[in-house]
Amino acid sequence: MRILFSLPLLATWYCLLFFGGLSSVAQEITVSPRTVHVFVALCDNDNQGIVPVSKNLGNGQNPKTNLYWGALYGVKTHFKKSKDWVFVQNVETDNPNILERILFKHSKTETYLLADAYDGRTIYDTTVDFLEASAGNAEQKIGYGEKELCFGGGSDLLAYVGHDGLMDFELRLTLEPANVKKRDAIILACVSKTFFEPYLKMAGANPLVWTTGLMSPEAYTLKSALDGWILGETDALVRERAAKGYHTYQKCGMRGARNLLVTGY
Repeated sequence: MRILFSLPLLATWYCLLFFGGLSSVAQEITVSPRTVHVFVALCDNDNQGIVPVSKNLGNGQNPKTNLYWGALYGVKTHFKKSKDWVFVQNVETDNPNILERILFKHSKTETYLLADAYDGRTIYDTTVDFLEASAGNAEQKIGYGEKELCFGGGSDLLAYVGHDGLMDFELRLTLEPANVKKRDAIILACVSKTFFEPYLKMAGANPLVWTTGLMSPEAYTLKSALDGWILGETDALVRERAAKGYHTYQKCGMRGARNLLVTGY
């Protein structure tokens, strides 16, 4: 099919091209932010069915020293130290289960990450909140400059970090996707594929990375997976990045890491 251009139309594009009009148009085109919401169930010796760690690391009411938050490879500390992420601010929340909420921005893209440190005693509620968000429910909006960022059910990717509470309790939870959007999910908890699969299927989410066995859910695995997700890599490549990140810190061998960290149903 031939497309015919009129002389006035050609003249208009000529003016746009050579007198800066196209630059003005390009400046008006904005990239929609992508959002990641991370639900961290703080490690808790007294309230979770875990092998106890040291008192400071396992105090589920103290984010500052907690294994999954303020410790060296906790979410807050690891992402604050990363050159790929910029700490933006602490964010207030009216959810009493969340002891600390922080916002990060990716250094090179319009990607924002909201991380919530949940009191270790409320791991049941943490799990429910994560799954509801995976189904597109409980959208949360946070203002940043002139932007309105959507988290919770409005996120593009949801992540859970911590002990697999489904090994200790059962959920009486029915989930139904809020819309046709298929959100990605990362679940860094022991044997998460087995325990979370029926709920994630109900939520209609895509299991980007989850686990087949026991693991240490520290933040380097999440960071590695996000590196690939931000670049738009395939699920398989994102999973490979996660496995490499886990092996780098755990020295478990790539074969073991690939068997542990998997993607899809």
